[in-house]
Amino acid sequence: MAVAYQTRFGSLASYEKGRVEPITDDVRNYAFSNCFEIASGSRPYERVVFGQNQIYVMEVVRAEGESPWFTCAHDEFALCMDGEVEVHLVQLDGSQQVPDAGHNGAILVEGQPQGRKMGWMRIRRGHQAMLPKNSAYQFRSARPAVLVIQTCKGQLSVEKWAEICQTT
Repeated sequence: MAVAYQTRFGSLASYEKGRVEPITDDVRNYAFSNCFEIASGSRPYERVVFGQNQIYVMEVVRAEGESPWFTCAHDEFALCMDGEVEVHLVQLDGSQQVPDAGHNGAILVEGQPQGRKMGWMRIRRGHQAMLPKNSAYQFRSARPAVLVIQTCKGQLSVEKWAEICQTT
């Protein structure tokens, strides 16, 4: 007899804090359980690590207003978990800081990005955006939204394990 499970998808305005529930399932299926709680206590565009596998991380980002411009030496992906976010892209022309190919994680672009505008996209809940390597990207959101960014751990990755991990 199969057991029925109910999927509940939260939002920044309405979520239930994740907790350990004894079930006979694989815990790897529940990577996003506390991203809304983490985002609710984060500063805009703070990149809080909430999942890690070696150098690879998933970061929760509270999108609100305009972010600084970021760039990365490797592709990244942004998944919109709640709200609506614009992602603006510029192909850096080389006169600005392009990260060394061996550098992991996102870095801030100094000043306004110089190069060809690649366009922009609007992502909503469930939409994913690719953030191409060596391009600059900026997030813009009129209201608080939540992004999950898949990347490598870098200098902007914030670890708050003592605050976000369940201890009881």
